[in-house]
Amino acid sequence: MNDHWIDLRSDTVTRPTAAMRQAMASAEVGDDVFGEDPTVCALQERVAALLEKERALYVPSGCMSNQLAVKAHTESGDEIMCEEDAHIFNYETAAPAVLSAVQVKTIKGVRGAITVEQLRRAIRPKLYYMPRSRLVCLENTHNRAGGTIYPLEEIKAISAFAKEVGLMLHLDGARLWNACAATGISPAEYARYFDSVSVCFSKGLGAPVGSTLVGSAQFIERAHKWRKVIGGGMRQAGIIAAGALYALDHHRDRLHEDHEKAEYFAKAVSSCTGFSIDLESVQTNIVIVNVVKTGKTPDQVIQLLRSKGILVSAGTMESIRAVMHLDVSLEQVRSAADTILQIFHY
Repeated sequence: MNDHWIDLRSDTVTRPTAAMRQAMASAEVGDDVFGEDPTVCALQERVAALLEKERALYVPSGCMSNQLAVKAHTESGDEIMCEEDAHIFNYETAAPAVLSAVQVKTIKGVRGAITVEQLRRAIRPKLYYMPRSRLVCLENTHNRAGGTIYPLEEIKAISAFAKEVGLMLHLDGARLWNACAATGISPAEYARYFDSVSVCFSKGLGAPVGSTLVGSAQFIERAHKWRKVIGGGMRQAGIIAAGALYALDHHRDRLHEDHEKAEYFAKAVSSCTGFSIDLESVQTNIVIVNVVKTGKTPDQVIQLLRSKGILVSAGTMESIRAVMHLDVSLEQVRSAADTILQIFHY
């Protein structure tokens, strides 16, 4: 990748810092399939403690972590529920159907959040010819809604309702660290309302690989088995787990910098002719920009910006997405915004 480009496609494009590389190079390792990699074990224990859950399981990706949760919580023929723009439904290659043989019911939310009243109406009657409502998946922060934070009071209400009716509750917390940085709410406080939580290290925290799934000891035992079934058993994985441990220690406290970059970018670009941004949805490090009024498709806008050295990604059918991260400076963000203003301020 050309180092002169300003890469705002995702917070997954970061490269490990020199200090992170050193931590990875010096990591103590063993065979994780035998449960003998000390660095993986340390990471799992650290995340379980941070989220105050019994156990944790390190996996290669957020997609695998979410799908292991679906698999471990459900049986073939069940139904899971999520917001219609959820990552689990839109960006995980129909994995709930392929891996778990479950049906997905989507609910239209507001800025990625559904309410307990909506969920109450979505529950199936207990009739033999209907799928069993089994699992609810929430997402915090919500990627496709623009990095929005799920209101804690609504999470509490949904959690209480789920317990009342016997539903399991999973959190896709790929960017939960961002929600915590923005609100001051601890990871454990968010996690206490869920049966399982997935957190990523390769997004806002800037580690090269990995996510962790947390939950009860019994749940993680099931997930561990299914990780092996789908090819997620790793050997000397301490090399990459060390990057995640380093990120937990050194990159969480700086996440507010990415949020400040996103706020600056959104306010600057919102004045562009043809661009539309819901500024209230810019709550963390993601900016969704509706480009319909430019008369161009998102792909055309993406290619035009690429020709000027700015890389962004597709957001929805009508929008592009810019994501702030530790490998892009505020100076670069200002430069990108200035270039966009020059192109579209006509």
